[in-house]
Amino acid sequence: MSSSSSQPDHGVHAISDRYVDDSVALAPNEATFMGIDGYDDKLTDFSPEGFRDRGRLVSDALRAMADVEPADDAERVAKAVFQERVGLSDELHQAGLDSSALNIIASPVQEIRELFDLMPTDTTEHWENIAARLKGVPTALAGLRVSLGESADAGRCSALRQIRRVAEQCDTWSGQGDVTSFFVSLTDGAQQRTDVGAALRTELAAGAKAASEAYADFGRFLRDDLAPKAPRKDAVGRETYQLFSRYFLGARLDLTEAYEWGWEEFFRIEKEMHELAGRLLRPGASLAETAQALDRDPRYRVDGQDAFQRWMQDLSDTALRELRGTHFEIADELMRLECRIAPPGGGNGAYYTGPSEDMTRPGRMWWSVNTDKSDFSTWREVTTVYHEGAPGHHLQIATAVNQQDRLNKFQRLMCFVSGHGEGWALYSERLMRELGYLSDDGDLMGMLSAQLLRAARVIVDIGMHLELEIPAGTGFHEGERWTPELGLEFMLDRTIEDRDLIPDEVDRYLGWPGQAPSYKLGERLWLAARDDARRRGGADFDLKTFHRQALDLGCLGLDDLRAQLALL
Repeated sequence: MSSSSSQPDHGVHAISDRYVDDSVALAPNEATFMGIDGYDDKLTDFSPEGFRDRGRLVSDALRAMADVEPADDAERVAKAVFQERVGLSDELHQAGLDSSALNIIASPVQEIRELFDLMPTDTTEHWENIAARLKGVPTALAGLRVSLGESADAGRCSALRQIRRVAEQCDTWSGQGDVTSFFVSLTDGAQQRTDVGAALRTELAAGAKAASEAYADFGRFLRDDLAPKAPRKDAVGRETYQLFSRYFLGARLDLTEAYEWGWEEFFRIEKEMHELAGRLLRPGASLAETAQALDRDPRYRVDGQDAFQRWMQDLSDTALRELRGTHFEIADELMRLECRIAPPGGGNGAYYTGPSEDMTRPGRMWWSVNTDKSDFSTWREVTTVYHEGAPGHHLQIATAVNQQDRLNKFQRLMCFVSGHGEGWALYSERLMRELGYLSDDGDLMGMLSAQLLRAARVIVDIGMHLELEIPAGTGFHEGERWTPELGLEFMLDRTIEDRDLIPDEVDRYLGWPGQAPSYKLGERLWLAARDDARRRGGADFDLKTFHRQALDLGCLGLDDLRAQLALL
């Protein structure tokens, strides 16, 4: 595949590259997440006009792409990827679902806060950027406030549950009660530095205070102004759910078939877990009993957040080292993956942020935990390290970023499809079992528990938002229709996830419709594609080659991915 830089300025790759450049000019936050230099002192405009400007950019880019003829197979794939992704962004904008977005995990309120995690702090210039961005937080939140208010007046408003929970996040980040403000903690790092002058330290302190007050005020706005306008019902209904499902999967999903398959997959995994519980504890032991025994087992315990951070870093480093050259081709630039504890206040769990465009900022695995949590059960988390790191998100996302000679900027930096990305990461967990990395029965129980959770997500997410009937033979409220209360009960009773995390799980599904099923449904496609490639290749099939070819494609929607993997 030829480099995008060699294409004419009106070709598919050129239009894609230009779209990224124009997008980050209108949304500087995205530049930081993608690791593009030059925007770290600016914040995205979340006012109604800001959303309209980005909407016009999307529609203009789609028209330009529609008029261009691909020059080769590489451009044909790139055009399909662009039209599918940007086209769905246009649909969401036209429906007003971008300017009304508010949930506990992935909306502008979290985006603004999380930006600061990715900003370097090594030089005076870096701290100047942080100061400028802190100063801009009140304006950014004020613009978002207007957008959410106008959307609510037009009948587009997130459910009350999400508003209340996001207000709690604002309290944490702004330092309400006995919690230290995130922004004050951030700027404390500059106060003792000799290269940060007194004037800049003063500016940083003022910016931290302004950002903290802005988040506190935004929390009050959510409670006092937006909450009275919010619907009490969490379910978004079939039409809205179908649109979000297409966005997260890059495919048109038969929701009834997916719901039924989710139950089948859930029962398959649950059966294997019961068999494993018999080996770990005793025949007939419940999954909950087995989980409690594993939690108490000193072989699977790490005490303290620092020790947990070192544990996941060591496990990640070992995986990268041992997978390289055996089951994957891993470039030198990908051999560094940083593992960190995330700042408090966000949703619990692990997540990944990709490297910068020039690879100087490494990929990072973040673990968000309660501030008072000091004991960790590693049997639950070995599989998570493989999911977020290698061979999961890190190999997939960082490989694409590093493909400057094959993929255009949009493909490398901006395109992410949850079904493709989360599906690959879940496939990676199963792959590590196949490769012998989960031979310990405790760690295997953790992997199967994660698989069971993802199958439960298919059932509960689709079921709650479409208010489907619970089928006979499930042993759970048969014949009733799903509600958030039943979703919480099912997750507590039928999975062995940490009970403290389950309420966050269910709230996440309710505020981010269609995303949670993308893990299992994406894994389903990756496994089917690998099986198909193995059948076609016969004795010549090579797993490392399949992985290289698949990752070199970059990110695609599942419908396009299915077509491309069929050609391997």
